[in-house]
Amino acid sequence: MPFNPFSANEAVNERKSYYLGKARENFPPMFYKEIRPMPQGITGKKSFEFVLDLGDHYVGKFSFSMDNVDDYISAPVRTTIRFAEDLNELNADFSTYHGNLCSSWLQEEVLNIEFPGDVKMERRYSCRYIKFTIHEARRLVKFDNFCFTSSTSADDTKLKPAAIEDPMLERIDKIACKTLRDCMQTFFEDGPKRDRRMWTGDLRLQALANYYTYDNRETVKRSLYLFAASDYNELGFLPGYVYERPYFFTGRDHIADYAMFYVCCVCDYFEHTGDADTALDLLSVCKEQMQAFENVLDDRGIVVNQPGWFAFIDWNKDLKKMTALQGTYLYALEKFAAMLKKLGDADAERYETLLTKIRKASYQHLFDKEQGIFCNETDEFNKSVHAQVFMILGGVIAGEEGKKALNKMLSDPEACQPKTPYMQHYVIEAMMKLGMVQEAKDFMVDFWGGMVEAGADTFWEAYVPGDPSFSPYGDHMIDSLCHAWSCTPTYLIRRFFI
Repeated sequence: MPFNPFSANEAVNERKSYYLGKARENFPPMFYKEIRPMPQGITGKKSFEFVLDLGDHYVGKFSFSMDNVDDYISAPVRTTIRFAEDLNELNADFSTYHGNLCSSWLQEEVLNIEFPGDVKMERRYSCRYIKFTIHEARRLVKFDNFCFTSSTSADDTKLKPAAIEDPMLERIDKIACKTLRDCMQTFFEDGPKRDRRMWTGDLRLQALANYYTYDNRETVKRSLYLFAASDYNELGFLPGYVYERPYFFTGRDHIADYAMFYVCCVCDYFEHTGDADTALDLLSVCKEQMQAFENVLDDRGIVVNQPGWFAFIDWNKDLKKMTALQGTYLYALEKFAAMLKKLGDADAERYETLLTKIRKASYQHLFDKEQGIFCNETDEFNKSVHAQVFMILGGVIAGEEGKKALNKMLSDPEACQPKTPYMQHYVIEAMMKLGMVQEAKDFMVDFWGGMVEAGADTFWEAYVPGDPSFSPYGDHMIDSLCHAWSCTPTYLIRRFFI
């Protein structure tokens, strides 16, 4: 019998204990690899620097040794070690950083090495390049035995090459797999360089990519159970993120669209695995999320903005998000109703009826027939690609009407355009739902191919073609160049394009 976390007879701490126990049961096996960059045995003293190239992007821990050359060191050797995801980060002047996130995320350490011997750095890093700068060394010293030990819960032996004929799509697929691999740790991290927590929006996209590549079901289940153990806000929504180290901790931001994507993630998991026991185990959590959203609809069935909450949708400061948020609800509602029907749940019919009702209301109240797009008073008549995408995915418009609305906004320089690979995924998903297969391929090559041409080893957190300095955080130095929500081309390619 699945545990019902909302039973009147069960305390909240018992619910948490149950779900955290299930998360522990699904702790994934970890895979480690030693990378020993060349050259080894580098000698130098004060004002000397050198760079190690791992040959690819990895996530893990670093160790090395330092020894005398012809005399004892006589004083601590002071060195700065920088870990960089690309050459720009390697050579950036960190002293000029002015972003709105903590500069402690910048991967640079100052070490005072007192004695010759082995040095094991305890922090985990996300990088390709490692730069040593020796500030103080009275004697010549030798650095040797460089070893970077990478970690991931992705089993490379399960990853099979895809039969991709297009050379650029093949390159995109390979880099997307590496991006996913490096973000798959003991749960699905958003970025191994910065944050290192699990966000629902990233989780959903990582899980989709995982099913078509590494198919690590333990990590997906663990991640779903960790969210199920978390605290809701006063509206009843799950948090947008959780921490796991050194102990489990619930995030403080409760994001409405991310709560809907948690439901989608459970539905995706059930669709891929057929694991009804886990779906039933998490069903109460999903129903609570759907009910929480239903509670913020007005009498017409249109979402009403609430104090103290927000939607993410995309990093675009000009975007008004309520129409897109309505679309994410419908997108989740359709998936949830379908899962309930397969599970034989008595509520399936009610959700199917609600889906039809809310779709009709959304078209009636939010679609501007004269312009042929979703543009309305709810969003202060803001024009955006985002509104069209999620209303297409929510099944409110389709066919030629959907194509015209999407293409019109994609080509409108005054409309809000996507700013993240996260949102670009949903653009392609909407194209595929409309049967725009070639357009979706071209879109992927233009966008993710742009990162490939720019030298990406893994795909980035934020990328705007023609604007290389764009950052959601005010300074590009802090951006993650290996980010979970950028990995989905491998899912899209392997599911739809081959």
